[in-house]
Amino acid sequence: MIPRSAQGAFFVLLTLLLATVARAHPVPDIPVRSFFPGDGTVRLTVEIDPRCFDDDPALAPTVVPSRLASYPAERRAALQLQAADLVRRCVEFTFEPVGRVQPEFTFAFTGKNGAALVGEEDVVVLTGEWRTAVASGLTGWRIRSTPESKLSVVFQNIIRGEVHPRLAVLFPGESSFTLDLTELAAGTPGGRIAGSVDAAGSAGDGWSTFVSYMRQGYVHVVPEGLDHILFVLGVFLLSRAWRPLLAQVTTFTLAHSVTLALATLGVVHVPSAIVEPIIAASIAVVALENIFRPRYSRWRLLVIFVFGLVHGLGFAGALSDLALPRASLATGLLGFNVGVEGGQLAVIGAAFLATCWLRNPELYRRWIVIPGSACIAAVSVWWTIQRVLA
Repeated sequence: MIPRSAQGAFFVLLTLLLATVARAHPVPDIPVRSFFPGDGTVRLTVEIDPRCFDDDPALAPTVVPSRLASYPAERRAALQLQAADLVRRCVEFTFEPVGRVQPEFTFAFTGKNGAALVGEEDVVVLTGEWRTAVASGLTGWRIRSTPESKLSVVFQNIIRGEVHPRLAVLFPGESSFTLDLTELAAGTPGGRIAGSVDAAGSAGDGWSTFVSYMRQGYVHVVPEGLDHILFVLGVFLLSRAWRPLLAQVTTFTLAHSVTLALATLGVVHVPSAIVEPIIAASIAVVALENIFRPRYSRWRLLVIFVFGLVHGLGFAGALSDLALPRASLATGLLGFNVGVEGGQLAVIGAAFLATCWLRNPELYRRWIVIPGSACIAAVSVWWTIQRVLA
C-alpha cells in the first residue's frame, strides 16, 4: 500500500502550480534607456507596462489601444502619476561624481520602444522621458534596482545612434555597470562606447549580456512561464526513462531555439493572439497523449517539435523588445536559450524528486501519469478557451 503522504506529494506540488496557472504573461520588466547623441545632452527614457500597477502583474490583462480609448481623462492622468511613483520607488539613477539624481519624467502613452500605437494588438505602455545636459566633469552613469522593487530593470544605452553592446538585466537590489562618460561631457569632441567593469567584476560586454539573458531565460520559465512549465511536465509524465525524456527535451529545445531566433531577428512575426491559444492547446494535446497514447514513438517527437516551434514564438518577446546590435543579439539569444534549458531541467528535476518514491510502473501510471495528465489537460483546455475569447 502506498503511504498517503507519498501519494499526495506530487499532487500537492501540481495543485500549487495549477492554482496560479491562469498567469498568461510574464511579469513586465522596466526598461531604462539612455540616449547620448554626442552634443552634450542626454535623453533618458523609462517604459512602464500598466500591468505593473496590479497586485499581480502576471494576472493583469494587457492594455491595448481600444482599452486605452475607453479610459476617461482622469484614469489616464492617474496612470501617469502611478508610473512616476513606480519609477521613484524602483529605480535609482546615479551620475558620477555628482551622486544620485531624481529625473522628472514626463509620461505619455505609446507602444513599446516608444513606437506609435497603430494596430489593435499593440501593447500600450507608459513611456517617460527626461532630458538634461551632460555637464563637464561627469565621469559615469549607472542605475540600481531597489530592494523594494518586485520587478526587473533593464539597463540599456544608445550612443550616437549605436546601441551599446553591453546590457544589464537587474533583479531587485542589483546595480548596473557604470557607463564611461568622460568623452561625452558637454563641449568634449569625440566619444567612445565604453563601459567600466561593474562591482561584480564582470569580464566584458559579451559576458555581461550573456549572464543577464541567461538569468532572464531561466526566470522566463521558473517561475514566470507556467505554460511552459506545464508543457515540460507533460513531456516528463510520458516516461521517466532517460532516453525518451532526453530525446523529447532535445527536440523541444531545437524547435523553440529556431523560432526564438527567427522571431527575435524579425524574420517571423505571429500575433500573440494566435500564439498563446496554440501554446495552451499544445499542453492539452501532450497531456491527453500521455493518457490515450502512452507509448513513446516518433510521432511523439513530431508533436513535440511542432509545438516547440510555437513555444519559441512565445519566448521571443523577451528579446525582440530590445534593439540590440547583431553581435550582442547573438550573445543574448545564446544566454537566453541556456537559461531556458536550465529552467526546463529544474522543472524535470523537481518532478523526478516528487515522484521517485513510486518505482512500480503500473502504480506510477495509475497514481501519477493519468490523474496528473488529466489535471494538466483540463486546465489547458480551459486556458485555451480563455485565450481564444480574450
